[in-house]
Amino acid sequence: MSLTPDDPDVWNAYLAEGNAKQARKRVAADVLLRDSAGRVLVVNPTYKPGWDLPGGMVEANEPPETAVGRELREELGLDVTLHGLLVVDWVAPHGPWDDQLAFIFDGGTVDLPHELHPQDEELSEARFVPMETALTLVRERMRRRLKAAADALHHGRPTYLRDGMQIW
Repeated sequence: MSLTPDDPDVWNAYLAEGNAKQARKRVAADVLLRDSAGRVLVVNPTYKPGWDLPGGMVEANEPPETAVGRELREELGLDVTLHGLLVVDWVAPHGPWDDQLAFIFDGGTVDLPHELHPQDEELSEARFVPMETALTLVRERMRRRLKAAADALHHGRPTYLRDGMQIW
């Protein structure tokens, strides 16, 4: 007898077994957000060294683009409409971490009537800086991703990276 979806209970048990054995990926989702002067929003996390783009880790069964919106609201009190995908980066296992998928979305341009202040303890500071400054503030892995995001924005198409190196 071959396994078919004709018996939903048996079929779902089969699928659940396969699901339990398949790899789970950590997923991060960040946003490239600019002001009208072309400066980039960077944030200073309290839980790791170096600056970063706003965003964070995706929760279980949460779409990456939803995670970006949630993180921006929680950490900065911002509601931003995303304009598309700029980067997907597959990050190899490193240190104690398994592999990861890291997304950067285009948050477009915003002009805020006030200075940004972190809304929770995960960030100590948030500010718009020129791209050149942003590239000196972020760590190497994010630097490669941020450069690729700027290129993707310029060329009007997303890019795929493997450990920060452009594949396509």
